[in-house]
Amino acid sequence: MGNVAKRPDGKYRARWRDLSGKEHAKHFTKKRDADAWLAIVEGDKLRGQYIDPTDRTTVAQYARRWAAARPHNPRTVRRVDSLIRTHIEGTSIGTRRLVQVLPSDAQAWVTDRSQGLSPSTLRLLVSLVRSIYTSAQHDRLVGSSPFAARLTMPESQQKRVVPLTVEQVHDLAAAMPPRNRAMVLTQAGLGLRIGELLALRLADVDFAGKVVRVETQIAPGERTRTAPKTAWSERTVPLPAPVAEALTAHVAAFPPPADGTVFTTRFGQPYRHDYYGTRIFQAAVAASGLPDGTTPHDLRHHYASVLLHAGESVVAVAERLGHKNAKLVLSTYGHLMPDSEERTRKAVENAWRKGSADHTRTDSRPERRSRRSRRFVRR
Repeated sequence: MGNVAKRPDGKYRARWRDLSGKEHAKHFTKKRDADAWLAIVEGDKLRGQYIDPTDRTTVAQYARRWAAARPHNPRTVRRVDSLIRTHIEGTSIGTRRLVQVLPSDAQAWVTDRSQGLSPSTLRLLVSLVRSIYTSAQHDRLVGSSPFAARLTMPESQQKRVVPLTVEQVHDLAAAMPPRNRAMVLTQAGLGLRIGELLALRLADVDFAGKVVRVETQIAPGERTRTAPKTAWSERTVPLPAPVAEALTAHVAAFPPPADGTVFTTRFGQPYRHDYYGTRIFQAAVAASGLPDGTTPHDLRHHYASVLLHAGESVVAVAERLGHKNAKLVLSTYGHLMPDSEERTRKAVENAWRKGSADHTRTDSRPERRSRRSRRFVRR
C-alpha cells in the first residue's frame, strides 16, 4: 500500500509502488488531493488498469520494440521497418512519449502524412500505428489509444481495372526479347504474381497432369525463394495448352539451371523484380504501344477478366488468384462480370412486376370479403 507524508516545505508526498515493485512519488499542495490520487492508483492496480505515469517510452521506441516481437516474414519486416523509419521516427508523434499523444495529435499527424502518401498507403500506415498502440495498451503503457478515435482520412477512389485484351497480351509478348516472351504468356495464362512467376521451377509444372503448382515466390530485392505471400497463395492452377506450348518452347531454347528455375538471365540467375519490371517489361510496353503505366500486374488482371467472362464464379477466381476470399475479386473486378447491366435491369424489372402483381391481389381481397359480409347481413 502507498502512503502520504507531509514534507518540510508544507507539501504532501504520495508514495506508492508499481506492479514491478518500483517506487514512485507525486507531490500535492493539499493532503486530500494526495489521498485521492493514491486511492486512484491503488484501485487501478487492483483492477489491472495501472499505467505508469512516469514511463518515458516514445512512440518510435515502442514501435521498434513491437516490430521486433512480430513473427513477420522478411518482406513484411522490410515494409514495416520502412514505415517506422520514414513515417514515425522524426515525425510529430515519433519523438513524443506514448502517453503524451492525444487524439488531436493523431489527426494532425494523419493530415501531415496524407500530403505525400496515397490513400491506400496512408491507411496501411494508420493501421500499423493502431496495432502498435493496441499492444501498448495491453502492456499497460497507455490507458487508451489516441488512434481509437475516428480519424478523418482522404477519400480513396479506386480506378476501375481495364484489362488487357488477348491481342494486347500477344503484342506485348512479341515486343519482348526472346528470353522473356514466355514470361508474358505464362503470367497472363496462369494469373501469377510477379514474384511467383520469377520463382517458377520446372518441377512445379506438371505437363502430363496439365497443372502448375505455386509453392514459392521471390520477394522484391531478392533472388532467393521464400514461402508464398499468404497461406492461400499456395495453390494449384490449371495449365492451358497455349501456356504449356510456350513453356515447352522456352525450356528447349533456354534450358533451366540445376535448380530448375524456368526464367533466368543469360547468367543463369533469377530475375529481380525491379530489373524485369522496370527495364525489360517497360521497354516492351513502350514498343508495343500499350497504355502508359501498364505493369506485370496487369497480366494478372487479364487472367481474372478472362475467367469472369467465361462464367467462372468469383469464388473460383479468388482461388485461382490465391486470395483468401472472393471479396477482393468482387471489389476489383465486379464491373467486368458479363452482362452485368442487363442482369441489373432484369432483376429490378422482375422484382417490380412481382411486387405489382402481389399488390393488386392484396387490394382486391378486402372488397370481395366486404361483398360476402353484406350478403350475409341481408340473409
